[in-house]
Parts: sequence; C-alpha cells; structure tokens
Amino acid sequence: MPNSSKRLGLIASATGAALALTACGQGGTDKIAHGKYLVDVIACDGCHTPGALIGKPDASRFLAGSEVGFFIPDAGYFYAPNLTSDEASGLGKWSEDDIVTALRTGKRPDGRVLSPIMPWQSFATLTDEDAHAIAAYLKSLAPISNKAPGPFGAKETPTAPYQGIIFPQAAAPATNPPPAQPTP
Repeated sequence: MPNSSKRLGLIASATGAALALTACGQGGTDKIAHGKYLVDVIACDGCHTPGALIGKPDASRFLAGSEVGFFIPDAGYFYAPNLTSDEASGLGKWSEDDIVTALRTGKRPDGRVLSPIMPWQSFATLTDEDAHAIAAYLKSLAPISNKAPGPFGAKETPTAPYQGIIFPQAAAPATNPPPAQPTP
C-alpha cells in the first residue's frame, strides 16, 4: 500500500505540473497563452507600450504604440506602432500570416520594411508554432485606438519626442608613448 500512495502522489504531481505548464502557455496547447508568454519574454511592451521608453508604461494602453521614438542618423525617426487589433491604428487588418511574415522577414503587408530598430532578425528563426502563437495573441488583444507618430525621414521634422542613436566618432589612432629614459 505505501508504494501505491507514492505512485499516486507522483502521478498527481506530474499531472499538476503538466496542467500548470499548459495554463502558463509554456508547453500546452493554448496558442494564445503561449503567444502571451512569448510576447512577455521578448518584452515587446518595452517599445510598443506608451510611456515605457520613459519608465512610465501606461498599462491601460498595453502594446498600443509609443509616443516616443528613435532617431537613426541617415535613416529617420521611428516610433513603435500599435500592436493591438485596432483596424485603423493597429494590426486589425493584418492576418496572422502577415504578422508572422513581418516578425520573420521585416516586411509589412504593404511592402514597407520595418524600421531598423525592430529586431526582426532575432525573430527570423522562431518556430512556426512560436511565430503563429505570437500572432494569435496579438490578434486577440482588444483594439485600442492609438496612432503612433511617424515614421519620418531623416530630413523631416518629427511631431513627437524621440531618442537619438549616436554613433561615436572614430578615435584618433593611438600613438606610442615616448621611450622610457634610462635611470641614472
């Protein structure tokens, strides 16, 4: 009987762990929960949530696009867009496959390339399951109307705050120190 109790305890523990992983979207079949998990791990909110880039994220507008952008010399001013399902200002008109393509290739449905600050190259090797889970989660978000500014060309005037990406000037070549003087 003691072995039966241990066996039942182990089975119950294993079942509980499997259910917990499924609920977290980390190994189960819930595609949207798994997508949420990945979006949280990737930290999409760090750029795509209003206020996040200044340390004051607005949770009521989670992933609804940033009002603070980035300036990249010779490229322009870029603002993280709305990732909610809003049709006018977000991904509402994008299909799940459109989102997966943008994540993996950096190309939008309209043919435009995503800004250089978007790390799509890091997402290019996402598995089909992971990429589609992220897309399904983004499609499941309630629509929030919030049109992010821009983008603006390098010679245009942005209409919202931005942070600059500054490339350092090339340093002058090092010179050799003078030879040491012999000590008397």
